[in-house]
Amino acid sequence: MALPVVPSKRPVVTVSKKLTFKEKMSYGFGDIGNGLMFDMGQLYLLKFYTDVLGISAYWGGLVFLISKIFDAFADTSVGAFVDSRTNISKRGKFRPFILWGTVPLALMTVISFLAPNFSDTGKIVWAFATYMGFGLAYSFVNIPYGSLSAAMTQDPIDRASLGSFRAIGSQTALLISGVVVIPIVLQFANKEVGYIVAISVMSIFGILFHLICYRNTKENVIRAPRKEKVPLSKLFKALFSNRPLIVLCLAALFMIASSNIRNAVQLYYLEYNLKSPELMAILSFLSIGLAVVGSMFIPAMVKRIGKKNTFMLGLLVCIACDVLNFILPTSTVTFLTVFSLGNFALAFALGLPWVMIADSIDYHEWNSGERTEGIVYSTYSFFRKLAQALAGFIPGVALSLIGYVPNIQQSSDTLLGLKGGYYFLLRRLLILLD
Repeated sequence: MALPVVPSKRPVVTVSKKLTFKEKMSYGFGDIGNGLMFDMGQLYLLKFYTDVLGISAYWGGLVFLISKIFDAFADTSVGAFVDSRTNISKRGKFRPFILWGTVPLALMTVISFLAPNFSDTGKIVWAFATYMGFGLAYSFVNIPYGSLSAAMTQDPIDRASLGSFRAIGSQTALLISGVVVIPIVLQFANKEVGYIVAISVMSIFGILFHLICYRNTKENVIRAPRKEKVPLSKLFKALFSNRPLIVLCLAALFMIASSNIRNAVQLYYLEYNLKSPELMAILSFLSIGLAVVGSMFIPAMVKRIGKKNTFMLGLLVCIACDVLNFILPTSTVTFLTVFSLGNFALAFALGLPWVMIADSIDYHEWNSGERTEGIVYSTYSFFRKLAQALAGFIPGVALSLIGYVPNIQQSSDTLLGLKGGYYFLLRRLLILLD
């Protein structure tokens, strides 16, 4: 939808030009930098807590749950801070945070994987403090980075390309993180040393990718700096009238929670339903590869049928594939075939929110007269963090409800529960968000 010209209180300077391939790729590199540090916690920190630091899985899970909720509020605080600043340097409003925030983030990533010789209580306090510190450092880089796309261009096709490159960057980081870290760790007899070396290597490369992003991107949609600070209450109040943002946040809550829950239940389904736990590696490569390939089609699909229709098409095909896999007899061949089609389509739905959030920023400006990229993006990020917190809690409850008992042949009801949980848990609600 074309929005009317905004009678803004602050002059806007917009450089009307198409983004180059170098700019788009460099923006995508920024999310590789994010992922090479963020994915360390998502993939390896719980195992590090239990096997190296020496705290129980219960406390490790609680660290993740509480820290993610803390991160959600940290995101909104950082977003408000970014938007309330009146002294904007020539480097721009968002890019300086990527430049100056990447080294502290890298340091906190490495510190999170240290195992000091504390008491049991001291180790738990250390885990909470370091992971929350990491989350805060990540917010100071990720919130400005996510807001940057709205400041780079207002062209809808270029924005779709930025979303595509960001999705590719995210999946590339996940692939690197999944393939490289453990082989490095295994090179050392002392696991703690192995983790420190591996995480340090990932963090150094993360810094390099952040610097490439900073160097080769430019803020082309610029508001004149504020002469005085606007009360935060006024900035947040306008969010409740931003219907596109509210819908996008709810979509993120359900979509990310359901995808993460599906990933958590996936290994159980492979082991007990398909009796092929070794398929986990194949599924990981398929998921990442199909996400990268699917993301490449986003700009062309948006140009042809629009963002909303592309997003809904991806969700509908994915849901249809899940329903089909639930109905069909359990078979490795049919499962992999239908899984591949569904994940290819899901790439549209996972990549486009990064484009739609930039549109929500424009709508917010049209609706309220204030351009608040940081607060709008951090609100979206708040719901993503809540989804991640739920995804860390719900699978354990669901497994208990369906009567799962580890390391035995599961009952037919439990197998049906695993299959239903894998294919339907929360996913059916996505279609209601149109």
